[in-house]
Amino acid sequence: MQSPGDLSDDNIANHSRPTIKRKLNDNQINSAGSKETRQPLSAPISASLNASKRLKTSHSTGNLGRSADMSKTLELGSRPKIIDLTRPPSNFQPHAGAKRLVIKNLRPTSTKSVDEYYGRTWSELDAALTSVFNKRPPSTPLGVLCRGVEATCRRGQAEKLFLHLKDRCKGYLEKQLLPELEKQSGTSNVDALRAVQRFWVAWNEQSTLLRSIFSYLDRSYLLNVKDLPQLEDLGIQQYRHTIFTKSKGNGRQNLGTKMVQGMCDLVSYDRANQEELFDSTLLKDSILMLHIFGVYGKSFEPQFLQQSARYFTTFAQERSNSLLRNYISAVHNLLAREALRADTYNFDSTTKRSLLDSAHRILIEEKSSLLLDPKGLAALIEDNAMDSMKALYNLLTLSKMQLKLKEPFEIYIKTAGAAIVSDKEKVDEMVVRLLELKKSLDKIIRDSFEKDEAFSYSLREAFGNFINDKKNTLAYGTSNSKVGEMIAKYMDSLLRGGLKAVPRSLTSDTKDRDAAEKQGLASTGDEDAELDRQLEQGLELFRFIEGKDVFEAFYKKDLARRLLMARSASQDAERNMLAKLKIECGFAFTHNLEQMFKDQEIARDEMVAYKQSLSNTSKTTMDLQVNVLSAAAWPTYPDVTVKLPPEVSKHLEKYDRHYKHKHTGRRLTWKHALAHSIVKAQFKKGPKELLVSAFQAIVLVLFNDIAEGGNLSYKDIQDSTGLVDAELERTLQSLACAKFRVLTKHPKGREVNHDDTFTVNLAFTDPKYRIKINQIQLKETKEENQETHERVHQDRQYETQAAIVRIMKSRKTITHANLVAEVIEQTKKRGAIELGEIKQNIDKLIDKDYMEREGSTYVYVA
Repeated sequence: MQSPGDLSDDNIANHSRPTIKRKLNDNQINSAGSKETRQPLSAPISASLNASKRLKTSHSTGNLGRSADMSKTLELGSRPKIIDLTRPPSNFQPHAGAKRLVIKNLRPTSTKSVDEYYGRTWSELDAALTSVFNKRPPSTPLGVLCRGVEATCRRGQAEKLFLHLKDRCKGYLEKQLLPELEKQSGTSNVDALRAVQRFWVAWNEQSTLLRSIFSYLDRSYLLNVKDLPQLEDLGIQQYRHTIFTKSKGNGRQNLGTKMVQGMCDLVSYDRANQEELFDSTLLKDSILMLHIFGVYGKSFEPQFLQQSARYFTTFAQERSNSLLRNYISAVHNLLAREALRADTYNFDSTTKRSLLDSAHRILIEEKSSLLLDPKGLAALIEDNAMDSMKALYNLLTLSKMQLKLKEPFEIYIKTAGAAIVSDKEKVDEMVVRLLELKKSLDKIIRDSFEKDEAFSYSLREAFGNFINDKKNTLAYGTSNSKVGEMIAKYMDSLLRGGLKAVPRSLTSDTKDRDAAEKQGLASTGDEDAELDRQLEQGLELFRFIEGKDVFEAFYKKDLARRLLMARSASQDAERNMLAKLKIECGFAFTHNLEQMFKDQEIARDEMVAYKQSLSNTSKTTMDLQVNVLSAAAWPTYPDVTVKLPPEVSKHLEKYDRHYKHKHTGRRLTWKHALAHSIVKAQFKKGPKELLVSAFQAIVLVLFNDIAEGGNLSYKDIQDSTGLVDAELERTLQSLACAKFRVLTKHPKGREVNHDDTFTVNLAFTDPKYRIKINQIQLKETKEENQETHERVHQDRQYETQAAIVRIMKSRKTITHANLVAEVIEQTKKRGAIELGEIKQNIDKLIDKDYMEREGSTYVYVA
C-alpha cells in the first residue's frame, strides 16, 4: 500500500476522477430538489482517500509536500474499526438519502379509452340489476362489479349511481313485483298477509345482494350524506311504500291494510282456539316485519287494541251471568294467555301493557260489582275455594282494587259469626265453630290473600263486632256476653282433657308447624306445644270480648273445680294459662286465681302436719285429704245439708280441732258438695274402685247395711242422707241411669221418681279397674249458671258506681253527656253497660250524697 507521501500527480489525478463524478451526481440530486445528508464512511481507507481527493482539488501542485504530510497525518490518525462479519450483509442504509424512481417508456392513456371503460362498467352494473331483479345470478363477477362501483364513485358519479339504483329498484317494485303480489294476495286478509310476507323475504334477499355489490357506494358516499338513506333503509322504505301506498288489493283496501287486518285475524283465531286457521310462524314473522318497516305502532297496534277491547267486552258479557268462581277462572286464564301471546310473538312492551290495561279495565274494574259480590265471596269461602280466592285477589291487585274486597269479606264474617253466636241449639259447640271459622279465614289470608295485614285487621274488627253485638247477646235472655262464658268452658275442657279434647278440625297443619319452627318456637308436633297453641287460639277469641268479667267469673269457677277435684291434665298448662291471662288483663285480673294455687300448696302442707300429729293408734282405713281455702279468693258455694257417715264425721271433727288449735280465731266451713272420694266395691266379676262425689259415696255406703238382694226406697235414702230433692235426684240418676249403672232402679227409666226403689247392680262390669262416676260434679246446673250471671251483673253495677265516683272526684263538675261517655270508656273492658243502667247508678249515688245535680251538670260532694 502506498503512503500519502509517495503519491504522484498521476496517482492523484487517477483518484480524483470518481470524485468529480460524485460531485456531478450530487449536483443532479440537488437540482432535483432533494437534500443529501452526508455521513462519515465506515472504512478508514475510504476516509483517507476522500481526504486526499479533497486536498488535490483544493490545493496547487506546489503544495504537494504539505498535502502529502497532511494525508499521512490523517491516515495515521484514523484507526480501522472492528467489523462484525457474523451479521448478514444488509442493503438498508438509513442515512444514504432519498432515491429516485424512474419509469422508462411511460405511455399515457387516452381519454377515449377511459370513457369506454366507464361506459362498459355502467352497462355491467345495469345488467347486474336486471339479473338480480329477475332472480338470476349476474353474468359479471361480483368482484368486477364492486370495483366498477368503486371506480364510478371515485370519478365523482356517486350521486348519479345512487339515483339510478333508486329508480331501478322503484321501477322493479311497482311495475314488476307489485302486480305479481296483487295477483297472489288471494281474497282473505290472512292470504294477503302471507303473500306480503313471502314477497318481503324474497325482496330482502335481493336487497342484500344489491347491498353487497354497491357496498362502496353505501360506505363512502351515503354514509356521509345525511339527506339520503343508506341502501338497507332504502330497500325497506321502497317496499313499505309499495305495499301501503301503491298497492291495490282485490277489494277496496290496499295490501297494507289487509295485511294488518290479517294479523288481527290470526290473533282472533288463536283466541277462538281455531288451530286449523292459526299460523303462529306467520304471526311472529309479520310482527317482526312491521317492526322493520317502522309502522308497528302506527298501523298495527291501534287496530289490534281496538279489536281486543271488543273481544274483552264480549267475553265479559258472555260470562257475567255465570258463577263467580267460573268467571274468575275464565278471566285469570284469559289474562295469562294474552300475556303469553304478547311475549311469544314479540309484541312491543307498550302493546302488552296497553292490552293488559284494557283487559283489567273491562274485565275487572267494570265488573267490580260481580267480583265484589258478598254472596259470591261467601260461596267461595263456604266451598273452601282457595285457588279461586287467590285468583280473585290477584285480579283485584292488578287494578289496585284488592282493598275493596275487605267490605264483602267483613260482611261474610259478621253474618257467619252472628249465626254461630245466636244458635241456641249448638251453644255447646259455639267456641269450636268460631275457632273453625277463624282458622279457615286465617288460612285464606295466609294462602290466598298473601298475608295482607289489611284483611287481618278486617277479620279482628268483624269478630269484635259480632261477638259484642247486643242482638246476639239478648238471644240468651241476658245482658252479659254468652261468648265469654263459652270461651271459659272451652278452656276448662282443654285444661281437663288435654289434646284429647281438641277437635281434629283445629289441629295444626304442616304450614303451622313450619312457621312455629322458623319463629324459634317448639314444633306443634309436640303435645305440650300443641296444647299451648290451642289455648292461645282460645285467648284470641277472648281478646275480642269487651266485657271480660263474665269470662273471669266462669273461668274462676271452673278452675276451682279442676283444682279441688284434681282434674287438671297438666299443672304446667294451668300455670302457663295463668301467665297468659296476667299479660292480657293485668295483675288485678289474676290475683284471686294465683291465690287459689297458693291455697292448694298451703293445704298440702297442712295435711302433712296433720298426719304427723296423728298417733299410731288413730290410723284407720280411710285416707282423709282436706283443702282449706280462703273465702275471698275462691268462688262462693251454697251450703248443702247432708248427714255424713259416723266415721267420716269423726275424722272431720278431729281435723277441725287440729286446725283451730294451730290457727286461733279461724273458722272452717265445710263444703261437702265439692268433696269427692274413692269407694271400693265388690261385684260378681271382681272388685272395682269407684271415683265418686261425696253425695254419691254417702248413698252407696247405705247399701252396706242391707242384706244381699235387698233394696232401698227413695224416701229411705233421703231420710238417711238428709239431701234435698234436687241434689238427691241428681245423685241417684248419676248412679242408676247414667253410663255406669252401679245401682239398679225399679222400675227402669231415665227419670228418678219418689216412689222408686234401688238395689246394687252386682252384675256390673267394666274393663277398667278405676271408674269415674263423679262427672256430675263437673257439670253446671241451670241454677248455678243463672246465679253466676246475676252475680256478674251485680258486680258490674258496683264497678260502674266506683267509676262514676272516680270521675266526679277528679272532675268535680261535669255534664251528663260527658259523664256517661267517660263511664263507658272506663268500664268497657270489664263489660258493656246500658245507658239506662248508668243513669240508675247516677241516681243511686245522688241518693247516697256522693254527688248532686245542678241543672244539666253534676257536682261532686266531698
